[in-house]
Amino acid sequence: MTHDLIVIGAGPAGMATAITASEIGLKVALLDEQARPGGQIYRNVGTLDESIKTLLGPDYAAGRNLVERLKQTNVDVRTGALVWDIGEDRTVTFLAAGRSERICAPHLVIATGALERPSPIPGWTLPGVMNAGAAQIALKSGPSIPDGRVVLVGAGPLLLLVACQLLDAGAQLTALVETAPRANRIPALRALPSAMRAPGPLVKGLRMLAKLRSAKIPWYKCATDLAVDGATHAQAVRFRHRGNEVIVPADVVLLHHGVVPNSQITRLLQLEHTWSNTQLAWRPVRDAWGVSTLDGVWIAGDGGGVEGALAAEASGTLAALAIAHLSGRISEAARDGYARRWRRTLAREHAVRPFLDSLYRPPLWIGSPADDTMVCRCEEVTAGRVREMARMGCAGPNQTKFFSRCGMGPCQGRLCGITVTQILAEARHETPQQIGAYHVRAPIKPIPLHSLAALNSGSDTPGTNKDKSR
Repeated sequence: MTHDLIVIGAGPAGMATAITASEIGLKVALLDEQARPGGQIYRNVGTLDESIKTLLGPDYAAGRNLVERLKQTNVDVRTGALVWDIGEDRTVTFLAAGRSERICAPHLVIATGALERPSPIPGWTLPGVMNAGAAQIALKSGPSIPDGRVVLVGAGPLLLLVACQLLDAGAQLTALVETAPRANRIPALRALPSAMRAPGPLVKGLRMLAKLRSAKIPWYKCATDLAVDGATHAQAVRFRHRGNEVIVPADVVLLHHGVVPNSQITRLLQLEHTWSNTQLAWRPVRDAWGVSTLDGVWIAGDGGGVEGALAAEASGTLAALAIAHLSGRISEAARDGYARRWRRTLAREHAVRPFLDSLYRPPLWIGSPADDTMVCRCEEVTAGRVREMARMGCAGPNQTKFFSRCGMGPCQGRLCGITVTQILAEARHETPQQIGAYHVRAPIKPIPLHSLAALNSGSDTPGTNKDKSR
């Protein structure tokens, strides 16, 4: 089949892009690694029992509308498709059912969403320690709740949401340890008037806070010097609170310090990225329609900057409208007319974002772990080793690969990349923008060698994007 558009990622942005483009008349292929559309935020929303949807809340259940709309279209939906290479000509190579295949289209929308920021504190590699998002995925997949005493550590709306969901599910929450610095409150207060123009998220946040307070869970704010104690398994969380050392027993520790754009594919394509000092993360450059710095490539949703599910749906719709106009399916006037509603949605969602980004800005120490703390889990490289390489003259993350294999494991720096950039920037007295990030090469995820046999031997060699040495 010949496609007009390929969309990578079936979360709210990807589904909205595919639905809108298909309804206008474009031939669309939608690829996603999961077994069903929905992305991380709407995972399994079309198949879970109503009781579980109620547990996860109305924002989660709202995703069913997108899934149902997708079913009514002619979109070529390919789930279980692991995209592992993309050429500059927008040829997408993916693994499905043990075989690698290639498809190409004039337009490509990257809607790969966000992933959780690493939280490299002492003990974070112990069994029993995981990201808060992983616990939420377990809820959406079963549901399954952590067994034993659960301590949540970090900051951000997702941490509060997961705490409320686990509480409703019957988990034994023994403490909530917030790490957002007190200094965050001043810029957050400055941004509050703008946030009040769209008070919906603020009301939801206040309800979550009230729910957790009424449960009388021990709540520690502005905690520092965090560590997870345990010999072979997490046994306690240790930290400083108001000048005193506190130790909270724990069987399960859930870490969360916000989410950041998943930039593996945008890095593979060598798109331009900028460092956000507010979100402490890389963001690929895109315009108001989602156009990237590479011809024919568009970015929709949280992969271009974390803004939430409704903003992701809006940005996906806008990208589809722009592509439909360029393809001659709708006029400029029609494009702008359809876009007006979604521009209003984006403006509403953007109004609250500076407040949330300021209030829950990660503490700087999360990007400056102690020397003996593991940073690269794949290759077991510590923060001290990264600093040592900076003293040796390593100018950027890619040079650290030659001396330590840092970032050369199966995840290709997805887990350690941001932290390594921050450590090097601090050590070299430069900005993260000057330091740069890992260059990503295909395959961006591990694939079996036998899967390559299905590829046409006459087609382009995968991984043709040039690597750089900084």
